[in-house]
Amino acid sequence: MSDILVTGAGGFIGHHLVKLLKAEGHKVRGVDIKEPGYEATAADEFMVLDLRRWENCLKATAGAEQVYALAADMGGMGFISANHSLILHNNALINLHTLEAARENGVGRYFYSSSACIYPEYRQEETTSAPLKEEDAYPAQPQDAYGWEKLVTELLCEYYTHDYALPTRVARFHNIYGPLGTWDGGREKAPAAMCRKVALAEDGTSIEVWGDGEQTRSFCYIDDCVEGIHRIMQCDYDKPLNLGSEEMVSINELAGIVIGISGKKLDLVHVDGPQGVRGRNSDNGLCRETLGWAPGVTLEDGLSRTYQWVKAQAEAGHDGSI
Repeated sequence: MSDILVTGAGGFIGHHLVKLLKAEGHKVRGVDIKEPGYEATAADEFMVLDLRRWENCLKATAGAEQVYALAADMGGMGFISANHSLILHNNALINLHTLEAARENGVGRYFYSSSACIYPEYRQEETTSAPLKEEDAYPAQPQDAYGWEKLVTELLCEYYTHDYALPTRVARFHNIYGPLGTWDGGREKAPAAMCRKVALAEDGTSIEVWGDGEQTRSFCYIDDCVEGIHRIMQCDYDKPLNLGSEEMVSINELAGIVIGISGKKLDLVHVDGPQGVRGRNSDNGLCRETLGWAPGVTLEDGLSRTYQWVKAQAEAGHDGSI
């Protein structure tokens, strides 16, 4: 049993990860700029700290044997495409300070949450683009600042392992979704946004989809994500690993699945909006080889759970405060 720090513990993935670690008997400190929405943290201790500040990172990492670094200023495509400077500035500070503070405080192992956004835009120009392998990251050409800051921090982790013998592990998340995540306000991602739109729509009307809806993605359910994070942290492999589903769908198909779950009859209206890359999917071959495991929750099953939760939140007018 370890003393573990989870940064970003007030956010969606971090909150779920804290619950998993506590269920395994670890002592967990959660840190974030805000407390979790929707339900109270399971952490033994929760510190509200701005990790852009060096002194706060030193305080957060003090006494930790392991650090799961999930803190980030981020959101869905709408937020990412409109806040390049903010994302690069804030996340660079968080990442640089947290990793160095972990080294200075003698942390034994460090996990960094990267993203599929690090992959080059030129490998994602078609809806049928080949699933992305870890080796496809270079030559680098991420589409957004978010991808660049994630890629730079991957390299920083590699250098800290080489220069300071600090063991680091990296997972590249592919569109994580599920209950207890942001579902309105502008930072929500496509599955949550689609669930909200369908839940609020009157039967026989329509919902809006950004672009032509033919852009493709894979989506990984939160339970699979946190299980994968924990497995990656404990394994001996010290290079980045994809953490995502290989079940690729178009955004139109995503909308169709959610509409089917709802039981409503709704049309799709395509409108202008940020779409990101044209096609992206995860290749989990290295994950299966390294961990003997891969995510297993189907998209329809995960969306059904997510839709029911979002629907309940929308009907209750819940704003994420507890």
